[in-house]
Formats: sequence, structure tokens, C-alpha cells
Amino acid sequence: MSGTKQSSPTAGTGVASRARWLALSVLVLAVLLVAVDATVLGLATPSLSEDLGPSGTQLLWIGDIYSFVIAGLLVSMGSLGDRIGRKKLLLAGATAFGAVSVLGAYATSPEMMIVARALLGVAGATLMPSTLALIRNIFHDPKERSLAIGIWGATASAGAAVGPVVGGALLQHFWWGSVFLINLPVMAALVIVGIKLLPESKNPVAGPWDLVSVGLSLVGVISVVYAVKEAATHGLTPEVAGTAALGAAALYAFVRRQFTLPSPLLDMRLFRHRGFSGAVLADLLTVFGLSGLVFFLSQFLQLVQGREPLEAGLAELPAAVGAVVTGLVAGRYARRYSVRSIVAGGLGAIGLALGALTLLHKESGYPLLGAALLVVGLGAGFSFTVTADVILSSVPKEQAGSASAVSETAYELGAALGIALLGSIVTGVYQGFTAPATVTGPVADAAHESLGGAVEAAKAVDPATATQMVGAAQDAFVDGLRLASGVGAAVLLATAVAAWFLLKGQELQEGAGH
Repeated sequence: MSGTKQSSPTAGTGVASRARWLALSVLVLAVLLVAVDATVLGLATPSLSEDLGPSGTQLLWIGDIYSFVIAGLLVSMGSLGDRIGRKKLLLAGATAFGAVSVLGAYATSPEMMIVARALLGVAGATLMPSTLALIRNIFHDPKERSLAIGIWGATASAGAAVGPVVGGALLQHFWWGSVFLINLPVMAALVIVGIKLLPESKNPVAGPWDLVSVGLSLVGVISVVYAVKEAATHGLTPEVAGTAALGAAALYAFVRRQFTLPSPLLDMRLFRHRGFSGAVLADLLTVFGLSGLVFFLSQFLQLVQGREPLEAGLAELPAAVGAVVTGLVAGRYARRYSVRSIVAGGLGAIGLALGALTLLHKESGYPLLGAALLVVGLGAGFSFTVTADVILSSVPKEQAGSASAVSETAYELGAALGIALLGSIVTGVYQGFTAPATVTGPVADAAHESLGGAVEAAKAVDPATATQMVGAAQDAFVDGLRLASGVGAAVLLATAVAAWFLLKGQELQEGAGH
């Protein structure tokens, strides 16, 4: 598998040298936009809450339904790209992504916003596996491919961190819908340039696309993630248990079906390889830490520390800088030292940074936040980039779509779980805060829904009561953020230890790909 070393052929095999890197620039544009879209709403949450009036549960769904749907469809879309052509699927998805962005921008209710975010997830699911699969087929030399994956990985990690900056800049001058409309010119450029620059590739013997497997994958992933999210917020209710059982049954049926199909959507035998499974786990939990942190620090910086949206976005920039720096050199360091040391070290760094945030309080100075964000970015760049390389180089190029879909499923599932699980902890602690005795009825209910709701509800009471209520709400939010950071730290440090053992002996290729 990826530990096999062979001699390198001419680097230009398949696509001319200059054209390869120009094609990569188009793919990176798609990755950047999908990654930015996963976090750009973080800073828009306060103004969106004021305008649409979502409940706390609806607010979480607006934040994570995008990633849930992407996670549920990635394997199916990666397999579809293998069959009909990755370029064709990428360009179709980009067109749909732009069109649905308009629906999100002009949503008039929480329900309409949730639907728009779900449809964006469907379109986004066509983009991510296509980009990585095309890289696998464009770059035949392993060292060039590692650099290309490094650029791709740095863009994906940095995009999640840059989202708040983009959102902050737009919100400084426009309404919250502008965070969707920014997609239109980018997607238009991607389609126009991609038609000319991107080569088409697909698996010539892929077989038919199994719609039963598509349905099982979608139902299984979304049901399980929903159940985890609801259990963390409301406990193990009969509804939650039933949803979890439905999801588990669908995923079990999906796996069994893949073993019986002559042309499966996903070759489950890949997971028998310890390195492949370890890389997927590390992928998922790297993004778990990164996305959960970015999403909730956006609210902390604005609603607790009173920063303007653009200032809050810029404050989160160190995570993007760290991810870019280490993403570009991760492949080289993994060859010089070892895959497991780079991945485990990256996971450990994220865990330690999350641990440092357990010291957070309302008046915390920026050095603590900035340092934690920088370390998270550095760790994510190392871990995410190397694991993506391991996953992609483990399979023949004909199966690149399916393999990259596994990597992307881990990425999006990690983003969804980071927001859902860590967010449920924050919300659970927050909703226990004690409002002033004079605050009752709808005002008290709105204040307990979310911190944004408390800030808005404070406008309906006298100034002294408003100050007391908002102060109590902010304290509860910070308590929840500290607890969530501690849980995240424990998960990431445990994963770092697991990755050290699972990736033992794993190497990146030095010679030609398969």
C-alpha cells in the first residue's frame, strides 16, 4: 500500500507540468469555498439570530446541517465521480452550489435557512471528493503529489479558519446574506476556468451506481450524527435511541452490501489496512477540534468580549496561518521523520491547545487565544495533510474518488461532530444559567435559548436588569466553553496516542504511484 517505494517516472505523465499546477489552482478554489462555507456563518450568527429568530436547536441545525448532509453523501458522490467523470461532477456541483447560495442569502425563516444549508451540503458533496481524486490522477510523481495534497490540505484547513475573517469583513459593510452571495463570483470563475484547464478522469470499469447503497449511506450517517447530537443535548430519549438504532442498522446494511456488490460504492477491504483506518480516524478528530473551536470562539469574541465581526474574524487568523505553514511542509517532514510522529504530534498539539482554553474567562487577553489558535492550526496542518496523503496513495488511481470520499467524509463528519458535540456541551451548560427574578415569560425563554438570544432579549428590560442578565448569560457560556474545551482536549490527546500505534511503520511513497 502506501509504504511501497518505486522509482519515479517522468513527472509530467498525464498532464503537462505547467497545466498541472494551473489545474491545481482551480481545485484549490473549490476546496477553499466549501471549507469557508462551513465556518463563515459563525460570525453571522448574532445578526442572523436577530433577523430570523431561530431557537437554540434551530441555530445548531443551521450551523451543522451543511456538514451532516455532505458527510452523508460524500461516499456516494465520490463513487459517482469515479463513474461519470470527476471533472463533470465537479463543474455540475459548482454550478448548483452557486445557485443554492442565492436561496440561503434571501432566506426569510429558520426553516428556509436550514433547507438552504442542506441543499448547499448536497452540492458541496460533489466538490470535495472530486478535487482530491483529480489531484491523484493529475500528479503521478509521489513527491509532487504530496506537495499538491499539502496545498490542498492547507487550503481546506485554512479555509475553515479564514471563514470568520471573510464573514467579518462582509458583515462590517453588508447584511448576513452576503456571506452566501460571495460564493457566486468564485463559483463562476471555477466553472469557466475549470472547463478549459481540468482534465477528465474516471474509472473505466467502475460498474453501475448502486442507489440502494446511496440511500443506506445517507440515512445511516445523518441518523447517527443526529442521534449523537440530540443525546448530548437532551439525553437518551426514546426518539434518540430509535434514530441511533435506525442509523446503525442502515450503516450495517451498507457495509454488508458493499461486500456483496461486484462494483461497490466503497471497497470496505481498505479498512483492513491499519494505516488507512488510523489515517481516517486522525482526519476526523483533527477537524473535530478545529471546527468546534473556531465556531464557538467566534461567538465568544463577539458576544462575550464585544468585538466587531471583522475584528473577531481577524483574531482567529492564527489558525489559518498555522495550517498553511505546516500543510506545505508536512509531506517532507513525514518522509524525514515518520508518518506517525507527524500525525500524532499534530493531534497532540491540538489537544494541548484545547486544554489551554480551559483557563479561559471573560476578560482573557488575546495572547492566550492567539497562541491556542496558532497551535491548533499548526497541528491541523501536519495531521490533516499527511493523513490525506496516506489515504489517497493507498489505492489505485481508478478508485481515487472513493478513497478521497472517505477522507472527505472524515473531514465533514469531524466538522459536524465538532459543532454538534462540543456545541451541545456549551448549550447544555449555558441553558442552566439563572436569569434575574424579574425576567420571566417569553423574555426569559429567549434568553435561555442562546447567548445571542439573551443579548437580544436584554433590549426588552431595564438597563440594570439587562446588564445583570447578560452578565450571567456570558458567565454560563464561558463555563460551557471551558468544559467543551476540556472534553475536546481529552479526545484529541487520546487520539494522538492511538495514532502513534495505528500508524506504526506507515510511510509515504518516494517513487511512482500505482
